[in-house]
Amino acid sequence: MTTTPSPSAIVATGLRKSFGEHVVLDGIDLDVPRGTVFSLLGPNGSGKTTTVRILSTLIRPDAGQVSVAGHDLDREPGAVRAAIGVTGQFSAVDTLLTGEENLLLMTDLHHLGRAEGRRRVADLLGRFDLLDAARKTAATYSGGMRRRLDLAMTLVGDPSVIFLDEPTTGLDPRSRRTMWQIIRRLVAGGVTVFLTTQYLEEADALADRIAVLDHGRVVAAGTADELKRQIPGGHIRLRFADADGLDAAARVWPGAARDDEALTLRVPGDGGVGSLRALLDRLDAASVEVADLSVHTPDLDDVFLALTGSPNTAPMTEQETAR
Repeated sequence: MTTTPSPSAIVATGLRKSFGEHVVLDGIDLDVPRGTVFSLLGPNGSGKTTTVRILSTLIRPDAGQVSVAGHDLDREPGAVRAAIGVTGQFSAVDTLLTGEENLLLMTDLHHLGRAEGRRRVADLLGRFDLLDAARKTAATYSGGMRRRLDLAMTLVGDPSVIFLDEPTTGLDPRSRRTMWQIIRRLVAGGVTVFLTTQYLEEADALADRIAVLDHGRVVAAGTADELKRQIPGGHIRLRFADADGLDAAARVWPGAARDDEALTLRVPGDGGVGSLRALLDRLDAASVEVADLSVHTPDLDDVFLALTGSPNTAPMTEQETAR
């Protein structure tokens, strides 16, 4: 009898964790499909890192059931560790060793043979564009190079699930985008990535699904577009060739915001296919011609602030980090 592998790489049900009287996780549920990027967002102190530490077997939950890579966290912690890789908030490379030596150290820890270890190291140095710096000490590496080496070290064990806890914190925009490309290639190869991040653009660019954590609870989950559509403020912007067209459309939507100088009308809408189809049908019925239209939805900043109400602890935008 054969068993069908679970389509989920990570499943957590009723996950709880407290430190003393402080409740960090208050019964969260997570479901992460295999071969995807799942991003966990939340204010500082919301429980993101605690979640990663539990799922990666570093600490035990107080309650709840967890399966990672098809293995039960309580009954098979060793199998979970063998299937995962973890890259924390701070680079774990040994700056006194060369990049190559750091990787070779990891092959020894994974009990790879000498020949297989060197083959794996050569492959990773090439994949992460570190060949030219392989014989240089990590102390001479830039921040972006250290993060690439750190992730390469995580991949020595060929994990099927990788936890990336704020992997691009402190990197410049160019290095951050290089990391994004690496993450996309990993997922294209079948790896599942569990990502926590302080950068909303990062989650928007990478994540197949996002969960927002606040006060130890998941307050929303879905794709980035689904989350954006939950927040008021979305609209469809209609532009007309002349004032007559604008006037005709304004009669159809008398409450819509109009701009006579730009010949535009802002019609409230969630950006979904249904609302867009209904809008076009009304335009056709009224014989109103539109020069062009564009759909505008709230961004993840709006989503985050609306769901958490934490403007002082919101994740950073790329522009803010560049200041």
